Amino acid sequence: QVQLVESGGGLVQAGDSLRLSCAASGGTLSSFDMGWYRQAPGKQREFVARVRWSDSNRSYADSVKGRFTISRDIAKNTVYLQMNSLKPEDTAIYYCNARRAPSDYWGQGTQVTVSS
Repeated sequence: QVQLVESGGGLVQAGDSLRLSCAASGGTLSSFDMGWYRQAPGKQREFVARVRWSDSNRSYADSVKGRFTISRDIAKNTVYLQMNSLKPEDTAIYYCNARRAPSDYWGQGTQVTVSS
């Protein structure tokens, strides 16, 4: 059983940066895909970014390409989401996800609020 704990959210102004962290415990992440998703008020949860633990292969939603960077630290069992040039539309609860079929784990989420 993998446990995920997110941190690093907060209230920032448009154009600022934040770095989210997702610390994993309870198991090895080898062969997992690690991802970030977000959910804004009144909207469905949406994909933000994903990294394959084994080879760091990455993918991003079009809405964050060029602004967000996902990375992982194998030694710390942690995944990061560096968010630059934040926009008010980035406001959401950000969730960390670890997936290896059929297992699918989620963190509790961290709030990111971007004021204009």
